Amino acid sequence: MHQFLDFEKTISILQGKIEDLRLISSGDGINVGSEISKLEERLEKNIVNTYQNLTAWDKVKVARHPQRPHASYIISSIIDDWQILAGDRSYAEDNSILGGIGRFNGKSIMVIGIEKGNTTEKRIFHNFGMVRPEGYRKARRLIEIAEKFKIPILTLIDTPGAYPGKGAEERGQAEAIAKCIQKSLTSTVPMISIITGEGGSGGAAALATGDIVLMMEHSIYSVISPEGCSSILWRSASKADIAANTLKLTAQDLYKLKIIDNIIPEPIGAAHRDPNGMIKFLKEEVKTYLEKLLSLSQSDLIGKRREKFLKMSFLNN
Repeated sequence: MHQFLDFEKTISILQGKIEDLRLISSGDGINVGSEISKLEERLEKNIVNTYQNLTAWDKVKVARHPQRPHASYIISSIIDDWQILAGDRSYAEDNSILGGIGRFNGKSIMVIGIEKGNTTEKRIFHNFGMVRPEGYRKARRLIEIAEKFKIPILTLIDTPGAYPGKGAEERGQAEAIAKCIQKSLTSTVPMISIITGEGGSGGAAALATGDIVLMMEHSIYSVISPEGCSSILWRSASKADIAANTLKLTAQDLYKLKIIDNIIPEPIGAAHRDPNGMIKFLKEEVKTYLEKLLSLSQSDLIGKRREKFLKMSFLNN
């Protein structure tokens, strides 16, 4: 069953009317096909208009939609012969990060994705996509494996932020994130990073320091959540909508600021309405950029990556 967001009230009403008419048609043998067609046309126009005029706070809600496709769905849709690699070889396995080797378009690739889970049990199992230190150390280990076997890396980011618990801090959360970023910056193989939903703080940046950084059309990427920003500035989370507009966290904002390389379009009404449509767009973008990166020599790859992030630093100072 589709879950509607608060700004989708008109959409939900139209959807409800269409479903009611379909029940009448199938139950009583009444032909209401023309009326259903008119309502479906109105519905599509309403969805298009609504999603063309989303505020930053609306985008936050879409990025967090519980039915939005997560890393596990994307991996199963675009990666063949998926082989999971687990553990950080130091402390434990972190279930919030899915990592392993598979084939993309017939070629080997390392995939590292942050998974939120789509049911209550799975969300608890994956810690709601909040990665612990051992997760970032596992990611770093997988990058090193990719370097050893000279295969490209794809990272999928969807996290509210790194896990803020006491245990995580005791096990070196900040150090684990910093070393993961460092390893990404110095990696000798191509790396494509995609923000698929939420890109929260350093927890996202740890896996988003790729040669190419992409964002789904309705995803977000920010140094802090709107609620956290609001709590700091106004001592209350009630002004999260104002904070969201100020943070410049949408894909469109970040593309203008040259923080990301491109925006991957989503189907009408966002990815949660048409996951297969999202996969089609995402797969095409990965294919295009991967071919470009694989054509570069190792020295050119590392040099362009260094130039990219140094330039980004100067642009925003």
